Amino acid sequence: MKDHPRSVDEIAEDYRSRREALLRALTEDVDKFYSQCDPDRENLCLYGEPDGQWKVDLPEEEVPPELPEPVLGINFARDGMQRKDWIALIAVHSDAWLMAVAYYYGAKLDKEGRQKLFKQINGIPTVYETVTGKAKVVNGGKAAKKRKTTEPTAEREPKAQASATPLGIGRLLTDNDVNLDLRGRQAELFWPDDNLWYLIEIQNVNVRQKQAKIMYTDGSTEELDLEEIIRDGHMSLITQ
Repeated sequence: MKDHPRSVDEIAEDYRSRREALLRALTEDVDKFYSQCDPDRENLCLYGEPDGQWKVDLPEEEVPPELPEPVLGINFARDGMQRKDWIALIAVHSDAWLMAVAYYYGAKLDKEGRQKLFKQINGIPTVYETVTGKAKVVNGGKAAKKRKTTEPTAEREPKAQASATPLGIGRLLTDNDVNLDLRGRQAELFWPDDNLWYLIEIQNVNVRQKQAKIMYTDGSTEELDLEEIIRDGHMSLITQ
């Protein structure tokens, strides 16, 4: 059996993996998820696994269970609510479960460790915020080095939210997207230097010069050449 995560970074990574799995169920795989939540079945739960996979299953029979359990009976409300409202409700309960699992693992951390864990988790938009399109970036943190796609750059210093692959809830930015409607949109920006996709918010757009000011989740800002970004396929615009 794989050892449970013990350090702050290991617990935070477990949180991120489970979160990405739940997001996939509620966005990219939502039709499959919806069909599996048959109200005629017994009480069902939505699980996010540390390997990034999700499943709809019966609760554990073991009492008490090894880990905190997700909310029970998500399938019973499926046909009694608007689909988007039901998905939002599942997202809220999924966030509560993710925090329960993280702090189950983190119960043995000291005060500083728990604060560090919460800071890492709180820097990531919740499942609810992401699913409903209400995700906002978090201010604060150390200023980032400028991204220069035409020459090598040093390693990024801030701990901005990033993942090895896009969240799967967006599409690549195109020339047709470069207009004032981009302001306030959420996107993911690829950094070839560390092969990570960083969650950003587009704050302002210069349509004529095809430039944009963006902000990372650690509060650092940057000016981008959108022509280069589009040419290289380095931005995934999160769909609304």
